[in-house]
Amino acid sequence: MIVVTGGAGFIGSAVVWRLNKLSEDKIIIVDELGNEDKWKNLVALNFSDFINKNEFINKIKEGVEFDIDSIIHMGANSSTTEGDADYLLSNNYEYTKTLAEYCIVNDKRFIYASSAATYGNGTLGFDDDINLCGKLRPLNMYGYSKNLFDLWAIKRGILNKIAGMKYFNVYGPNEYHKGDMRSVVHKAFEQITTSGKVKLFKSRNPEYKDGEQKRDFIYVKDVVDITLFFLENKDKNGLFNVGSGVARTWNDLVTAIFNAMNKPVNIEYIELPEHLAEKYQYFTEAKLDRIKKAGYTNPINSLEDGITDYVKNYLLRKKFFGY
Repeated sequence: MIVVTGGAGFIGSAVVWRLNKLSEDKIIIVDELGNEDKWKNLVALNFSDFINKNEFINKIKEGVEFDIDSIIHMGANSSTTEGDADYLLSNNYEYTKTLAEYCIVNDKRFIYASSAATYGNGTLGFDDDINLCGKLRPLNMYGYSKNLFDLWAIKRGILNKIAGMKYFNVYGPNEYHKGDMRSVVHKAFEQITTSGKVKLFKSRNPEYKDGEQKRDFIYVKDVVDITLFFLENKDKNGLFNVGSGVARTWNDLVTAIFNAMNKPVNIEYIELPEHLAEKYQYFTEAKLDRIKKAGYTNPINSLEDGITDYVKNYLLRKKFFGY
């Protein structure tokens, strides 16, 4: 049995979808549905049980035995603007610690989601060398909560027994429920559908022209394949960047969306809000040496190929994974 926390969410439901494609349905989904529509991500998926995230962690703390082999921990508050630091420490840090300790003690596979948000403004680059973790300065509390667990795992000496994924800018099906935390691909698709144009932030950095700010964008299908590589290869452990390894501009991204929709490119540049100015990343690019050395050599979708699949096979058809 495989536990997928955050299994109703964006990446979590994609993981379950891929497991189903591999004929695996002995899955326990752990999540909290609340008032969001993310329950829709579960409708076409096959799994054995659903357990509320609070009930699950309480049972883990109480020592309740579960017939499971692995935990793929995707559950977290991923809002980069979340202001409740205590909540993020409890939900993202303490929760992950409890699950990691459970897996170590009971010899279960543990794979967890870290984040490229741990890199902050990128001053130290984007190298997943664990010796750099203590020097990183995340720009938001979300990134800090993720880096805090990475550091805890390093200090406890257990990172050689678990696998952490530093996800970069992920886009793809099943993200519709994430509100402002949706990818720009999803937001831009909606803007083009309603107004025929896309609004992008102007650059405040003289080194980058408007729309030429660069990010490492990766399609969720690639993210899932990489994550499950570590499920299959239990001897591959540590902290790994999960990105395309190629920085692309926002202009590239929205142009690919316009092309996939067969619409003329129409971009309007707007001012970057003051509250985002000090936290804005102008460049991210995953260094992939370690994940390649671990043995993952599958080709990663180009930005254009990923967006074309997402737009044509999901957004335009209003489809979720599994439908």
